[in-house]
Amino acid sequence: MTVTGWNSELCLKCNICTAACPVAAVTDQFLGPKAAGPQAERFRHPRATVPDPSVSWCSGCGVCSRVCPHGVPVAELNILAKARLASQHPHPFRDQLLARPSLLAAVARPLAPLANALLGLSAARALAEAALGVSRHAPMPRFASATFRSSVPQLHARTPQPRSGRPLVAYFHGCSVDSYEPWLGRLTLQVLEAIGFDVVLPPQGCCGLPLQSNGLLEGARNYARTNLDGLGPFAAANVPIIGTSTSCTLALKHEYRAILGLAGETADQVAEGTYDLFEFLLEGDPSPLTRAALQSLPLRVLYHPPCQLQGHGIGWPALEALRRIPDLDLVLSESDCCGVAGTYGLKRERYDVARGVGEGLFDQVQSSGVDAVVTDSETCRWWVAGHAGVRAIHPVEILATAMGLPGASALAPSSIRGHEGPRP
Repeated sequence: MTVTGWNSELCLKCNICTAACPVAAVTDQFLGPKAAGPQAERFRHPRATVPDPSVSWCSGCGVCSRVCPHGVPVAELNILAKARLASQHPHPFRDQLLARPSLLAAVARPLAPLANALLGLSAARALAEAALGVSRHAPMPRFASATFRSSVPQLHARTPQPRSGRPLVAYFHGCSVDSYEPWLGRLTLQVLEAIGFDVVLPPQGCCGLPLQSNGLLEGARNYARTNLDGLGPFAAANVPIIGTSTSCTLALKHEYRAILGLAGETADQVAEGTYDLFEFLLEGDPSPLTRAALQSLPLRVLYHPPCQLQGHGIGWPALEALRRIPDLDLVLSESDCCGVAGTYGLKRERYDVARGVGEGLFDQVQSSGVDAVVTDSETCRWWVAGHAGVRAIHPVEILATAMGLPGASALAPSSIRGHEGPRP
């Protein structure tokens, strides 16, 4: 799929997208997805009209595209307009930095404890806000001292060679697992291996979505091409590509072709062969998840489906999986978006809007008496934990705990209860 101007002609100006837009609901700076997207697209020309600056306030959450009754790719039109607007001016160093989380982590890794300590100091955060424009109030992830990939070198593979008689799957872990949450990658390996799969790690890098979100489309294309080269042999051999970041898997499934304009057999095969972890675990009859013996887990948790997961159009597979765990008390999020939208909420000028979008979710978390928040997106987890003061975890952490896997011992109910995430 490639987004072109003619798609805008399908817009009937019903304003359903504007009514659903979480950003337009909290700020007048954004004219709304209809006005900034399909309506304005009719007047844009490659050599003429510069997009209205209002479009820069779009967070790219994708709600508008999902609710459009006529199938107009509203979010995609806005993302491309944002990129064109950004190209008119030099990209701020702040945006260049935030758009490369793997590079940022690589620089900080040798001194990870010191870097993490500095992130916790209000004076250091105030300096970063003044010098770079990164909000002092925005929760930030902690750098890992070693990458996930470095802990499992035996799983690196460039070609889909079977290692045993068990089915093979390729894990696209993304930069969040590799550089910030390596334990999540190890738990994912344990879960997949426990239910009968061999797991390999193809060559890969950042999915490129942070670059795309900051209007750096050519840089995002370079990352995307690298990933397509690394994943292509596995997709061609019908080896499932599985991800635990809904943003990464949406990039592979949709963004590479729809936003970055990458076409060809490899891009199609990778898109069709990519699965969210829980989408994969529930596929088929019987599904792989039926092989897991799930123990009682007496916890009360709130499940929040992130925007990028909803963009997959696969429902909420993690929620379906969690419902199979005995004694797990599930509360459903009443919010469409947590507000952070990747790097959007980290920016000084966007922080208040991002927090305003998530305010309803934070209030629900604090009033519902849950032990933890469960959500599939890493940036959602960091954002919610930092603002609601409750631990936020990936659904695979809950699943691994219910399966009794040794790597999940730190997620016993006694360790989850009473935990408070960092407050801004």
